[in-house]
Amino acid sequence: MSDRSIKIAPSILAADFANFGQEIRAVEAQGADWIHVDVMDGHFVPNLTFGPPLVKAIRPHISTVMDVHLMMAPVDPYIDAFAEAGSDIITAHLEAGPHIHRTLQAIRGAGCKAGLALNPGTGLDDMAYLLDMVDLVCVMAVNPGFGGQKFIHSQIDKVRRLREMIGDRPIEIEIDGGITPETAPLMSAAGADVLVAGSAVFKGGSVEDPAPYGENIRKIRMAADGVL
Repeated sequence: MSDRSIKIAPSILAADFANFGQEIRAVEAQGADWIHVDVMDGHFVPNLTFGPPLVKAIRPHISTVMDVHLMMAPVDPYIDAFAEAGSDIITAHLEAGPHIHRTLQAIRGAGCKAGLALNPGTGLDDMAYLLDMVDLVCVMAVNPGFGGQKFIHSQIDKVRRLREMIGDRPIEIEIDGGITPETAPLMSAAGADVLVAGSAVFKGGSVEDPAPYGENIRKIRMAADGVL
């Protein structure tokens, strides 16, 4: 079982693309627990972001955990490249291919922790035979592809049920999408461990003025912990 202290993982999708290194160092200095890297292929999701060379380029700037979320299909041909680029966690979507068990094996075989992501419309029925293959389950609280979308409340019950399924396995539940000080406590109470936040962390700040990043992270963390 994880320690259940909430981790905040800012998504660099909301950072200044021309200043990734400085943005990452700034947000870590302001209290980020992980750095979340959203990889989109323009095929599995309707957006295109970055690939292994960018992941490799930012790796030296990350002192915490590099959490790489592959919103792409197929996944398997790229696992080694993302592993070699320095990913700590590689998350693939259950919906991205016919052989997700093989994909999870390949991620672990490449020396990374294996994450499994579920879209909002995906149920938990297929999880039963995969739980012993994963280190993290990422529940999408928005449809993948774009930042700044509205939180889908039906995912709260999914997280609650997933927490029961996991039992005492050392698996972390990550929430990606729509996380704000308003939604963070809902997901924390349902059983989440890691909250991915993009615009909610990066709004109002910059490399030159990073203090708002820290204030935003503290607000989300305090709300998730029930302090606000």
